[in-house]
Amino acid sequence: MKNGYVHGYDPHENVRLQDQARALVELLHSDTTYPAGSRVLEAGCGVGAQTVTLAQNSPQASILSIDISERSIAEAQAKVTAAGLGNVTFQQADIFHLPFPPQSFDHVFVCFVLEHLARPVEALVILKGLLKAGGTITVIEGDHGSTYFHPDSAAAHRAIRCQIELQRRAGGNAEIGRELYPLLQQAGYGSIRVSPRMVYVDASRPELVEGFTRRTFTAMIEGVRESAIAAGIIESADFDKGIEALDRTTQPDGVFCYTFFKAVAQRVSGRPANAPVRAARDSAAGRCGIPNAESSRRHD
Repeated sequence: MKNGYVHGYDPHENVRLQDQARALVELLHSDTTYPAGSRVLEAGCGVGAQTVTLAQNSPQASILSIDISERSIAEAQAKVTAAGLGNVTFQQADIFHLPFPPQSFDHVFVCFVLEHLARPVEALVILKGLLKAGGTITVIEGDHGSTYFHPDSAAAHRAIRCQIELQRRAGGNAEIGRELYPLLQQAGYGSIRVSPRMVYVDASRPELVEGFTRRTFTAMIEGVRESAIAAGIIESADFDKGIEALDRTTQPDGVFCYTFFKAVAQRVSGRPANAPVRAARDSAAGRCGIPNAESSRRHD
């Protein structure tokens, strides 16, 4: 199985994920809570960057967090234990081959996972089959094409496009946030609601200048430098100019904007859980041009 996780698993990426989670807790997760006694599947927990917040927001819910990477699960478990949380259990599993019976969960939570999958609709269909009738799925994704800033810079946009292109070549889609509504619709969900969550950063928000612009977004782009150069996407000098331009937006007169998309949808009773699978597989594979790139590991 091909691993489509473009950011890698090194310690620097772990730190970046934690910085991102801390910077975005209120924006992305303040309205995600689950009732006492509900059973929640977190599909693609990664190193637990979102898991702690998820568990803290719903202390009486029972959360099962899965990931394809044993190493990531171990790190996530350590974070949950350090936070003193007792409502999360972990299990290694592949999102395309989940070992749970149908209708096992009241809710599903997916954050920064679909962007790495060559077959996102198929994954959504599989997850729908695990939901009880009327159960909800919450999906959060970024969209690197939504980035804009002041001072504007063509070099910075070229550096960002390197990350987008590398993810495309790995079978993913770094601009998937804008597609959440049609993806959920194609997967057969109902009551779909999508809300854009824009991160706006200027000098009056120093915690976001440091936590998001520098340590989350710019660090993510800088992390693909060697891969982008090796792939012949960009020359080293041009990439470095782009990183300098992104850093320039953190100065007192700089502005940085990025939009995440959060969707909530329901499994509609009476609709076959697996009906769209074949069409979803064909559509997703054709769009990506890659027959089998899949991972239940999220990035950011």
